[in-house]
Amino acid sequence: MGYDLHAVIADGEVLRGVARDLPVARLASIGQGLALLPMTDALFDSLTDGSGVGPLGFWRLPGGFENSLADWSAGGPVAYVEAEYFGGAGEQRAAVWDGGTVVLGPLHVEEGAPFPSAGSPISQALRRLGAVAGAGEDEFSAVGLDRRRQGEAWTA
Repeated sequence: MGYDLHAVIADGEVLRGVARDLPVARLASIGQGLALLPMTDALFDSLTDGSGVGPLGFWRLPGGFENSLADWSAGGPVAYVEAEYFGGAGEQRAAVWDGGTVVLGPLHVEEGAPFPSAGSPISQALRRLGAVAGAGEDEFSAVGLDRRRQGEAWTA
């Protein structure tokens, strides 16, 4: 069974504010006051400027969308995360914007590579957003990102 996530994550209030201007945006609350905005096909199509893959190396970051993420981060830190796994093998990517600039990443762990001692790219991004992990868990599970296996399932 696979795991697939391409999403913007930020404080719930920050994302609710920007989602008002995006008719196809669908938000989902996750733990610790954070919200997730899955990068659905409809959202991707409404956000891309058609320029293709940008310099940050994400698979599914709409062309030019990094400028929107920088703008959105004026209200607080905003992360863009990607994870694709199948049969235990896969990759993660994450970056965080705050105050209009990239303050973390882009981070990338390739297939088969171990996570660094600081944690997975997504856990590091969540930590930058204020997520706190309890004993025996990481930030990924602390906010509940392990509850759904597909990004669009968060808003179904």
